[in-house]
Amino acid sequence: MLEIKNLAFSADDGREIVTDISFNVERGQIVAITGPNGGGKSTVAKLIAGIYDSNRGQIFIDGEDITDKDITSRAQMGVGYAFQRPVTFKGFTVRDMLIMAAGRELSSDELKEILGTVGLCMYDYIDREINANLSGGEQKRIEIATVLARKTKYNVFDEPEAGIDIWSFQKLISVFENLRRKKEVGQIIISHQRGILDIADKIVVISGGKVVREGKPEEILPTLFDSDDYKNCPVGKRCSDE
Repeated sequence: MLEIKNLAFSADDGREIVTDISFNVERGQIVAITGPNGGGKSTVAKLIAGIYDSNRGQIFIDGEDITDKDITSRAQMGVGYAFQRPVTFKGFTVRDMLIMAAGRELSSDELKEILGTVGLCMYDYIDREINANLSGGEQKRIEIATVLARKTKYNVFDEPEAGIDIWSFQKLISVFENLRRKKEVGQIIISHQRGILDIADKIVVISGGKVVREGKPEEILPTLFDSDDYKNCPVGKRCSDE
């Protein structure tokens, strides 16, 4: 279990962005984090990954306190993070990216399984260069594949729908559902897209730097987008944190 307990974070200018965040994520579970613009969602993602250091609170992975661990140590312990915009390196192929992410050579069977999990055929993609010739949806799925290559236990996806078309978005939904069926990885998805919220096992609503609601989709969704907590972020439109 990934446990987030009373996390708080302030910007360099002293402005409080996250004041009190607590929730849990089980392996094999999808937890969607949503809320209004500027509420602290992306900051929470970076706190979990170790990109930011919290001012207060604790993070546990399978009972071990990782609060003081850096991003590299957390990655080694099984916490993966996928950026809104996938990282690219000139001249790098998909094979290169996956091997670099894994930190070792990968067999053809391993490469086939990883790419198959995100809905890509190894033979069509393994030697392709990661550049503008790949669509936004393809790049996003390759980014997720690099996270999977690290053998993570818990993955954080920060607005994975950003910059992709509707068809690719539907494929992305299938990727998350496929990961859940394997029951090996806990998924934290920062999003306000209804398609992602619908497949979540739990929705956590963050507003004003704290958790204001938490529950199953059937408990949260009927009134979510009409509530004061979400009044600045209508469904289907993109809201992002600083």
